Amino acid sequence: MIGEAIIEAEFAETHAGLLAGRVQDLAFLAVPVEAGLRVLTGWRLRAAMAAWTKGDFSGADGIVTDESAFRAHVEEIAQHRRELRDLGRWSEKADAQTPWGPAQSSEIYSEGVVFHSTASHGGFFLDPARNRGMQSALRNDDGWYEEDCEWSKVATAFIELFTAYERRLAEKTLRNSLPDAWEAYYGHVLDPAKSFEKERRQFLADHAADWVVIAASRSKDHQHMIEVGAKLGGVRDNSATRCFLVPDEEYAPGRHGFVIDLDRHEELRKG
Repeated sequence: MIGEAIIEAEFAETHAGLLAGRVQDLAFLAVPVEAGLRVLTGWRLRAAMAAWTKGDFSGADGIVTDESAFRAHVEEIAQHRRELRDLGRWSEKADAQTPWGPAQSSEIYSEGVVFHSTASHGGFFLDPARNRGMQSALRNDDGWYEEDCEWSKVATAFIELFTAYERRLAEKTLRNSLPDAWEAYYGHVLDPAKSFEKERRQFLADHAADWVVIAASRSKDHQHMIEVGAKLGGVRDNSATRCFLVPDEEYAPGRHGFVIDLDRHEELRKG
């Protein structure tokens, strides 16, 4: 449209030698870490990009491999913003009641597809006609889809209402958090290594008879040791908890939990 602002990615090097990026009011900073570059995020930074410091940033978008990947990430956000403008969503004040309390605001994606935000949580509501249009593998009978994981079902079903960036995140979220829905929709069985939740289930099945740590703290009485509490199978219930000492250089909870070796890890007897 004539007079419409151009949405593009900008890049600069800061005085500290860090690569910075900006898309409209969004700010990004690439900070070296062991695994690559952590992408810090900020909003409405007033200083010139060269003057940005790590202290200006309050969020993070994860870790990328190198500067090329950082640039690609920022460019993707720029494309996302351009697509959002073209989708034409709009917000309105709403008095809708949601499973998470009264809505404070609502974003209309299309007729019958509304995202409600509350003081504590939020999610999509699909009206009966839209919900009937959902594939059975993705459909929630009540039409509500919470914002942490189930939003990905809506984005998967109605791709025309979402940006390419959102669709990519939706596939990743569905695969990692709701693998049963992913498999039913795509018609493939996931390798547990490709899904956090499937991998977690496999871990719990493999270690159902092992003592898995559920809590840990540095020992005050044993130097260079971690005191841990463990439950059988890592199940957080009212069953017995056993306490052990684990060398601090060895203790790493990993993705799904730390497994006690009864032959090596000393049990702490309380009382």
